[in-house]
Amino acid sequence: MRKTIIFILSCICAILCYFTFMSAGKLFRSDWKMPVISDQKQAQYRLVLITQELETLFWNKVRDGALEEAQKDGASLEVWGSYNKNQEDFLKEIEIAIDSKVDGIIVQGLDTDEFKNLTKIKAAFYGIPIITVANDVPMAESLRRTYVGSNQYLAGQMIAKQLITDMGEAGSVILMGDNHQEFYQEQRLNGIQDVLKNYPNVRTEYAETAETIEQITTTTQDLMNRLPDVDAFIAINANIASAMLQEIGRRTKIEPYYIYSFDDGPESLSLLKKGKLDGIIEQAPDMIGKTSVNLMLKWLRGETVPLNMNGYLTDIRMLKAVDAQ
Repeated sequence: MRKTIIFILSCICAILCYFTFMSAGKLFRSDWKMPVISDQKQAQYRLVLITQELETLFWNKVRDGALEEAQKDGASLEVWGSYNKNQEDFLKEIEIAIDSKVDGIIVQGLDTDEFKNLTKIKAAFYGIPIITVANDVPMAESLRRTYVGSNQYLAGQMIAKQLITDMGEAGSVILMGDNHQEFYQEQRLNGIQDVLKNYPNVRTEYAETAETIEQITTTTQDLMNRLPDVDAFIAINANIASAMLQEIGRRTKIEPYYIYSFDDGPESLSLLKKGKLDGIIEQAPDMIGKTSVNLMLKWLRGETVPLNMNGYLTDIRMLKAVDAQ
């Protein structure tokens, strides 16, 4: 019995040794290759750029700059948003992005309670960083990581100084904004007024309007009826400039007036080239897109933590009608 067991064990050992030598032989054969470890790239960060004004010249440039930077840095970037400043759709897009647990959200700031609740509460709960672009909101109310865009207060000052250069140190000026009272418009208005208050012979009248063509027309009519000697207009919200100009042109010739706005309206550059606007503040939307993606990725990778809460300011300049021809 003992001999039988020894014989069986010997057979098993012989078989095991055979397979061991066979495997070793395969390993050292010249035509056998070790398994290749796939050289896969590091998983991309998924970013979303969300705007209220898809397919406008300004936001197309922001989009293009952001996409270029994302591609260069190996990140995934999707562009979402709404058309014609549809706030309900815009806020829904932000909520979907948060629910999708994207890595970062780059978004046009909207100074409303609904926007701030989404960024301050829901996005913060999921740990999703928010960077506002072009239009800022107060940091304490939104918990955005940073802002990338123009110094809107300085832009307001710049446009007011150009007005004084063109009009002189006396005259009547109408300032028009929309009735949403957003933070970026407040900054622009403060910059304008802080310059013009130094000229006692310059009279200003500020009015707010809804962004419908009918309401802009009505507001412009009312202002011109009350101020028949008006010399200049500044559209603080560039989206109202076109309808405002149409009403001015319907009542009288546009040429005698000094009229200014900003480049983030859908028709701003076209109106400037036609000579209907005397000047606009030109921003750097492509750089806004590039910088926002770059900073978001630096934050996600832990390379720049924290980001500068005061924001990263991009270039602005005064563009006159004669320069745009």
